[in-house]
Amino acid sequence: MEKRVSAPVFDIVAIGDTTEDVFLQMSDAEVHCDNQGGNCKFCLRFADKIAVEKKTDVPAVGNAANHAIGVARLGLRAAIYTVLGDDVQGHLAQDVFRENGVDARYVVFDKEHGTNFSAVINFNSERTILVYHEPREYRLPHFARPRWIYLTSSSGGGVKSLHEQVLAYLEENPEVKIAFNPGTHQMNLGLEGLKPLLEKTEVLFINREESQELLRISSDDVGQLIKGFLDIGVGSVVLTDGPNGSYAVDGGKILRLKIFAGEVVERTGAGDSYGAGFMGALVHGKTITEAMLWGNANSTSVVRYIGAREGLLNKDGVEQLIRKNSKIKPVVYGTI
Repeated sequence: MEKRVSAPVFDIVAIGDTTEDVFLQMSDAEVHCDNQGGNCKFCLRFADKIAVEKKTDVPAVGNAANHAIGVARLGLRAAIYTVLGDDVQGHLAQDVFRENGVDARYVVFDKEHGTNFSAVINFNSERTILVYHEPREYRLPHFARPRWIYLTSSSGGGVKSLHEQVLAYLEENPEVKIAFNPGTHQMNLGLEGLKPLLEKTEVLFINREESQELLRISSDDVGQLIKGFLDIGVGSVVLTDGPNGSYAVDGGKILRLKIFAGEVVERTGAGDSYGAGFMGALVHGKTITEAMLWGNANSTSVVRYIGAREGLLNKDGVEQLIRKNSKIKPVVYGTI
């Protein structure tokens, strides 16, 4: 680890990769599913030129970036540790962080590898993402003991080393809490590879399909999935299920919250915005019930726009959307 440097105390430091997303809106495609309506495939004509109706470039996104900007808009002191390419896209991302109130002092520029890139194909309000992550080496800075670390998607080659550094930091700073939202390369480590982190995790953000994959459970029973993580040592679990809503642990209860009604343009960043709203509420001293509502409001707003950032709300926006949907509240789904 690098030498300790003085810095202000942050509410949350987000740790993970940043990317540039290019959104391609199209209608000349098909979706084919199996007889049960699952295992769907997005299909394009092979070896052909296919028209795209709209292109939108969105820099400075990705799980960590979305979270840091999301909680900053909610009034928290946020910073990000991320490795960017030393290129136009990388320096633009740093500018975006600063413009959105995120402290960028821990941004590192990689002179050998470019900024990560994703092509996001929007079709029928859903997205299919083609992701390219550059190889990364991580050297975790010594932060000024933030209240929370939010660890999320990182590149495959360096992910094990990053986890080891985060665990060492938590050992040295036991008062710092960690929220964990595993990305693809972290999921690829499997349950055994992630156990040391999960045992330290205060709040785990994960969706239903990821839970089944990680726990190797074929059942989609929410109670069984949540209990699987609690048995490992996770402090609390927030399980998202797309249009079906979200679930969270509150003491001995599992709460379920339906989504708020609203227009859906595309769903990129829905999970990240929910997590930012949820964590923003927790740091502001709200209850789990209120945190679910904050997450729901933020997610509802984000899916109305192209990209993961434009719809991120401030506190007034969150509270206004919750009041507008006052009939939708978390209900007890089950007990643990």
